[in-house]
Amino acid sequence: MTTTVAVLGTGIMGAAMARNLLRAGLEVRVWNRTPERAQPLEGDGATVCVLAADAVAGANVVLTMLFDATAVREVMEQAGPAMRRGAVWMQSTTVGVDDVPTLAALANRLGVTYVDAPVLGTRAPAEAGQLTVLAAGPLDVRDALVPTLDAVASRTVWTAEDGASAASTRLKLVANSWVIAVSNAAGEMVALAQALDVDPHQFLGVIEGGPLDSGYLRAKAALIMGDALTPPSFSAAAAGKDAELIVAAAAARGVRLDGAQASADRFARVVRDGHAGEDMAAAYYASFGDK
Repeated sequence: MTTTVAVLGTGIMGAAMARNLLRAGLEVRVWNRTPERAQPLEGDGATVCVLAADAVAGANVVLTMLFDATAVREVMEQAGPAMRRGAVWMQSTTVGVDDVPTLAALANRLGVTYVDAPVLGTRAPAEAGQLTVLAAGPLDVRDALVPTLDAVASRTVWTAEDGASAASTRLKLVANSWVIAVSNAAGEMVALAQALDVDPHQFLGVIEGGPLDSGYLRAKAALIMGDALTPPSFSAAAAGKDAELIVAAAAARGVRLDGAQASADRFARVVRDGHAGEDMAAAYYASFGDK
């Protein structure tokens, strides 16, 4: 039987994942709140649906890759009743730790299996089908997810058997805390170097090959110095949302993350100043203007 996958949300990540599902020979239906963003996928062989309920009806797997937990909950409350009982909901949107039990409870009411499955990776690995999926879900649905996972990821890490445990989301937030810290540091390094009349390339040359070197640091610094922040690999708006989730998750458990809070504040400033759709490295611009 051919696996039918409904992809709800066709932004940077969702569109790339849908294309890889199509290349793997799966039947793919797509939906996006802004229909124009889903329409190009029709040329790749996807069925573009005007209603999310039409996309999920009869699908074996429903993959949600939306902006935040509020969007996921709203869409699935509307579309979920059209899902067939026993389907698998692969929830890949980055949400808060405390959002996961709520979404899992919704899945239970809908009679579908919830798999907490955020991904590590940005535009390039998503387009190449080289994401890492952090998945938590029961053993009896894992085989059914293999065609979907093999199409979008080079690696799947199963973290727990209970999707409601938020084991994968907790790991994803820890990973994103590091990604955000390095990206923000890259922007501050470039801003400071420029302010001190130092060529940032000179600094990168000094650390080359040593323990302070980082491919991610170099990639983000290159985007800033090359004025290549669009199209984004991961947008400043999305990074800001994730930074807030990280800070909130830590605070709820008695941990204060001053660096993550500073990153969240920087993203908020650049989003306010019109850089929401640029790469997260656009946090660089928060070093200028308002102090």
